[in-house]
Amino acid sequence: MPISNDNIINRLSELKRPSPEHPRQFVPDDLDLSEWKNFEPLINNLADRTIDSKEALEQWLIDESELSVVISEERTRRYVAATCATDDKDAERSYLNYISKIIPKIQPLWHKLDQKLMNSDQLYKLDQKRYSILIRHRRTHNELFREESIQLNVEITKLIQQYQKIMGGMTVDFKGNEHTLQRMWVYVYNQDRDLRREAWTAIIKRELQDSEQIDEIFDKLLVLRIQVARNAGYNDFRMYQFRLNNRFDYTPDDCFFFHEAIEKYVVPLARKLQEERRKVLGLDTIRPWDKNCDTGCTKPLKPFQTVKQLVDGCREIFYKVDSELGDWFQKMIDLGLLDLSSRKGKAPGGYQVALSEVRLPFIFMNAVGLNSDLFTLLHEAGHAFHQFAVSHDPIMTYRSAPKEFNEVASMSMELLGSGYIDTFYNVRDAARARRNIFEDMTWKLISVAINDAFQHWIYTHPGHSPDERSDYYVKLIERFGSGVDWSGYEDLQRNAWHVIGQLFRAPFYYIEYGIAQLGALQVWLNSLKDKEEAIEAYKNALSLGGSRSLPELFKTAKTKFDLSEKIIEPMMIEVANEIERQWKMESG
Repeated sequence: MPISNDNIINRLSELKRPSPEHPRQFVPDDLDLSEWKNFEPLINNLADRTIDSKEALEQWLIDESELSVVISEERTRRYVAATCATDDKDAERSYLNYISKIIPKIQPLWHKLDQKLMNSDQLYKLDQKRYSILIRHRRTHNELFREESIQLNVEITKLIQQYQKIMGGMTVDFKGNEHTLQRMWVYVYNQDRDLRREAWTAIIKRELQDSEQIDEIFDKLLVLRIQVARNAGYNDFRMYQFRLNNRFDYTPDDCFFFHEAIEKYVVPLARKLQEERRKVLGLDTIRPWDKNCDTGCTKPLKPFQTVKQLVDGCREIFYKVDSELGDWFQKMIDLGLLDLSSRKGKAPGGYQVALSEVRLPFIFMNAVGLNSDLFTLLHEAGHAFHQFAVSHDPIMTYRSAPKEFNEVASMSMELLGSGYIDTFYNVRDAARARRNIFEDMTWKLISVAINDAFQHWIYTHPGHSPDERSDYYVKLIERFGSGVDWSGYEDLQRNAWHVIGQLFRAPFYYIEYGIAQLGALQVWLNSLKDKEEAIEAYKNALSLGGSRSLPELFKTAKTKFDLSEKIIEPMMIEVANEIERQWKMESG
């Protein structure tokens, strides 16, 4: 049965725009956001406005940003509604209508605004420390824009929504009840090995039922994305996407160095942990359904039974980390900006999105009562705190940091919060949960290497077949794997990547997790030396949003931006030591 929501209810639809804290100055309060014709005069106003001074240009940027946030939040709200209920045809229709009939008409006119900005003789009179990153991003957007790609991007979004609908609609009949796939993982963590195997097999076989359709969607996405890149003058989609993602501080070669360092320093630790797991469980080999249960096959950690317990406990953790973080989370509770429990028809996974106009975050996840849910909420709350920290900035571009640093915000909060999870657990279980997070860190870094390398291969081998794609995925599992025995389930292994939503939604979005994990580890190590100083540096870096380069953001957080083995090797020594320390505490 799904866990109870109690009184923790999604009330996003009740949140009015504009908010008293952030009134509109340029966009009319009563603007009908469902009709394209209502946006056009505002965009034309910006396009035709005379800009004859630095002050006029700054005001133009603020007005343009206000219109941007209104458009963005309307799209976000419709997306949230569609993912919270993938079986709601009205919500789906509303979202698809917006992305197919309104956004495509806005984009070419917005391109004219990019051109107006780039051609303004006031541009370089602006304070370059304040505006250089904005100018760089807008120049990139201007250079990559092609009107003929607008409809292609609409089709890409529709395919992603189709994928989300398939994944969100998957359920399994198990032990006499219908379960979402998220709920089924409760059984995969069980101490009964036969039950684990039965549940894991049910999940994977259900996913396999739609594998052909999912492969078809992915093939269509590949064709469309490659065409978008070619329209912009790139024969190589990878380089186009790096440019589109504003990756000015590292290259594909840096990613390959990262993969090699993971293979050299993380995989050996993971294999050691896996071998210890095999011995403790008394198994000949570790099978896929043995990876998630706790060693010793003790009962799975279940930190909460209701959403209210999860929320109340996390609120207590955030107040212990920092009182301002606690206040921010309380505001989300008060405003109903959480949708946390798993249910039929809800899209899989978890996310935090920015409600750009009201300058507030919203968290979506699929909690079923597991330890992983606790850390998912800590993670997404880190993203939410980032939104609160940047809400002061009037420029929308700067209220979004580079993705690599966005994930530092969230992953750091997992580690900082882990020191206070005795809110949910006794001493031994708290140590067990902390050990799990550091062990999981090794698997996450390996997962990053696999999925990033997979995407490099996919987009540099256009025209490949689904079988060739799956063949390469299996090779990567063998390269970075830790000895899990998939015999008898090889077909399932070949399609395991189908459940990784980022591969469908955001090409090349995975290396960010690896870069950020290294940053988060540094934030955590700093906190062990001086908690107040580390939290202050963390919050200072968050408050900069996207107004500084990636290396500058890391430096402000008192961390180093580095993908190489020079930083990965010592970090993995620290991780191994922490796992050992938690083992001792867990053992009493």
